[in-house]
Amino acid sequence: MENTNVRDGIILIPDFSGFTEFVFNTKLYTGEYIVRQLLSILIDVNNRYFDISEIEGDAILFYKYDQNPSYQKVSKILRMMRSAFNMKILELNEMLNTTIELSLKFVVHYGKFSQYNIGSFKKLYGKPVIEAHQMLKNNLAKQPSYALFSNSFLERIESVEISEYMQLSDVGGIEYFLN
Repeated sequence: MENTNVRDGIILIPDFSGFTEFVFNTKLYTGEYIVRQLLSILIDVNNRYFDISEIEGDAILFYKYDQNPSYQKVSKILRMMRSAFNMKILELNEMLNTTIELSLKFVVHYGKFSQYNIGSFKKLYGKPVIEAHQMLKNNLAKQPSYALFSNSFLERIESVEISEYMQLSDVGGIEYFLN
């Protein structure tokens, strides 16, 4: 059986750092409102560059089928997402008279995956999807706000595109966001 729906593409997962503690220490209706606002701003800033496969808790599974991914384009979107996220947190802090202790991390991965439909849902399937989720659970970062670009992604782009701020690790490159 051959699946003709298998294609090369980018997996992007923005994820909140500090989410578990936030849920345990925030009133249900306040927390739900804040999370909805923060997820919505990430979706808006994406401006349909990436498609959305699913939203789970504090993470969005974005994807884009792309034979020639661009570090510059992806990095620009990540910076815009982080900036909008941080601005929204400041706005919510002031509006709700609270301090929101959340930051944003990203995993960017690349590989072959497929897509199938169940009702109105589009689900992704493939090793890169699982690997991207596994990369979220790491002890590599020295700061809570960063982007982890997998080796699979970095191998697909032009080396001249890679940021001078990137630190390499076993799984890929970590770019910390400068404030």
